[in-house]
Amino acid sequence: MPRLWLFSDPVRLPDPLAAAARLPRGAGVVARGLDPAVLARLAVLARRRGLALVVAGDGRAGLALRAGMHLPDRRASRHLLPMLLARRAGAPGAVLTMAAHGGAVAAARARRLRPALVFLSPIFPTASHPGATALGPLRWALAARRLGHRPVAALGGIAPATIRRLPRGVAAVGAIGGLLPQPVAGQPQCLR
Repeated sequence: MPRLWLFSDPVRLPDPLAAAARLPRGAGVVARGLDPAVLARLAVLARRRGLALVVAGDGRAGLALRAGMHLPDRRASRHLLPMLLARRAGAPGAVLTMAAHGGAVAAARARRLRPALVFLSPIFPTASHPGATALGPLRWALAARRLGHRPVAALGGIAPATIRRLPRGVAAVGAIGGLLPQPVAGQPQCLR
């Protein structure tokens, strides 16, 4: 699984193509709330650049694009069963990731579904959810242990100033703003 993930966002990053094009080979993209035409172009870019792609909330869309599926923690998902069957059959790209926000329900779901990667958030205060209580490194590490020995990625407020504060055992990081270019340098913040 990639150690670096870009998240699209209907408000902050509704078209992630330019940001995805700057990712290093082998990184991943979680496509959330994208227009179908943008999603199709993103799938082509991901294949061409060697990026992993997971589609949030729709297993059939993921399979149609030879991508995986990302299960949101607090939103409904569609067509999970076809993705689980494809994953069991070893279909290329049919990986499952999921979001968790530190609760017991998400932990039980992770233990039951055994995703390839769980995004546990928010570890730090984030612009995506202003005012939401951040877990912080210690509570994040405790919540990660409850996820049943799954690889766990840190998400939320990942930036150059916070990445150094990540606890041991972080399998990957996900970001929106931390992977957007700075107006002057043009290189994603987290890649500096």
